[in-house]
Amino acid sequence: MRHIGIIGGGVIGLCSAYYLDKAGYKVTVFDQNTLTDGCSFGNAGMIVPSHIIPLAQPGMMARGMRMLLRSTSPFYIKPRLSADLLRWGWLFYRHSTPEHVERSIPALRDLSLLSKKQYQELAQSGDLSFGWEELGLLMLYKTASAEHEMAEEAEVANRAGIEAQQLSGVQVQDLEPTVRVMVRGAVYYPGDAHLNPGQFVRSLVAYLKKRGVTLLERQNVIDFGRTTSRITSVRTLSGDHSIDEVVIAAGAWSPSLTRLLGFSLPLQGGKGYSFTLRNQRPSVRVPAIMLEARATVTPMGPDLRFAGTLEVAGTDLSVNMNRVRGIVNSIQKYYPDLPAEMPEISKVWSGLRPCSPDGLPYIGRVSGFENLTLATGHGMMGVSLGPASGKLVADVVHNQVPALDLNPFDPDRFR
Repeated sequence: MRHIGIIGGGVIGLCSAYYLDKAGYKVTVFDQNTLTDGCSFGNAGMIVPSHIIPLAQPGMMARGMRMLLRSTSPFYIKPRLSADLLRWGWLFYRHSTPEHVERSIPALRDLSLLSKKQYQELAQSGDLSFGWEELGLLMLYKTASAEHEMAEEAEVANRAGIEAQQLSGVQVQDLEPTVRVMVRGAVYYPGDAHLNPGQFVRSLVAYLKKRGVTLLERQNVIDFGRTTSRITSVRTLSGDHSIDEVVIAAGAWSPSLTRLLGFSLPLQGGKGYSFTLRNQRPSVRVPAIMLEARATVTPMGPDLRFAGTLEVAGTDLSVNMNRVRGIVNSIQKYYPDLPAEMPEISKVWSGLRPCSPDGLPYIGRVSGFENLTLATGHGMMGVSLGPASGKLVADVVHNQVPALDLNPFDPDRFR
């Protein structure tokens, strides 16, 4: 039986382990932390086929530069001397074009729809429990300029086959019977869904353990054993582990692993924050993105999770409470009935979204290696794209024709 070593125990690595185990492989997952401590665990939990426009898009760089001047803004790049950051920024700038957006839309759409389909199958299989709900997503806005922006995005989505409905403020309120919503309007994506990401991760971990998958926590990968074109082992502080295939799914830490193998991977960690209101009544029914604030709210059973910000700060996980304050300040502007108190710093979760410079994940084999596959760079959509990415990894390792064309996600596209 071939032995697959997966480096990274977030949702992408765990989903890869799930599908590789289903395909009959022996699987070992290595993670430098515990498996309930990664970016996936505190995620907003949104499954968003609606998000078909990549982060690299016209105007994004200029918008981000304006936001840098506000301490509570939702976007921030921490100044630092870094050749990797400079290269990433240059590539981001080069890909922020209409042509890149047009090419990316079908790829992101198909990947997202495949992932939603896999989630539906997982929810029906009985293997996992994760609070799956298909109630759509509201993109809430308060200004005329945001209304215009959202109308254009709705048109793009509808042309791509993703249903989008533009709603008035009254129509938005009709979808939220128990809590006031103060907005000019919204675009509603009825095909989106949500789940409890912590429950999903815990359920996956329990299932994989039951199946005999080896989960090695607090295992820093320090090197690889290799021949010219083949990786033969994963080296940790506790010893060497022989493997037949390697999957790197280590999120924002993936570049440090590819450097050990002699190549650079353009990728930056985009830090985000979340906090949860427990047993909240009244509560929000439909997950929403508060557009001007770039903050989100997701119902998770009796709780409400708020999340937001994109802070490009390497692998720094420290909590900047000014960024958290920006999320808190936005809540009552949209939902005046909800409490909007600053949480204690101990109650704030932070995690790193692995952002590629063109807004597309890296999924597939790496040239120059017979047995190396990447699955990283999913940005803010790791949970949303997890099952599809895991299934594609299993297809690649199994030498099957993948369920989707992987050319847009080629790990070698910047080499």
